[in-house]
Amino acid sequence: MSDERTNESDDWDPDPEWDDPGSGGEPVGWPSLSDLDPVSVVVGTIVGVAGLLLFLQPTVRVIELFGARIPTFVLSSGVLSLGFAVGAPAYLRRGYRVRGVAHAIGAVGFGGLFFAAGFGSLLLLWAGLAVVIGGVLFLAAESRKLE
Repeated sequence: MSDERTNESDDWDPDPEWDDPGSGGEPVGWPSLSDLDPVSVVVGTIVGVAGLLLFLQPTVRVIELFGARIPTFVLSSGVLSLGFAVGAPAYLRRGYRVRGVAHAIGAVGFGGLFFAAGFGSLLLLWAGLAVVIGGVLFLAAESRKLE
């Protein structure tokens, strides 16, 4: 059996424009606080907390919040929905249509999953899943337009 791969990868050099646009080949380091978008930082932090809650799920099964015992994975979807809900109007007001609509779809979809668990509603569960899957399809369709 012959190896049909070419040796082009041996001569590969990284493209500085692609690797770090605007750096001129010099190390850039950490961005300054003035370079950071506050909305993206807030949304990213909230979504990061949701990810941390999901990561903790195997060891921390239930979190007590305002006297209610909430499973960690359920609380994670609620926090994720909150993060998306914060991002949606902020990005839409700035003119980032796709980013804002994607955040709105995520807020509704994951909010539906959160409330489905809270109310024990199978209908909300399926509706939330349908919205999340619809959002994935929307983003896939929009990403094809970018090329």
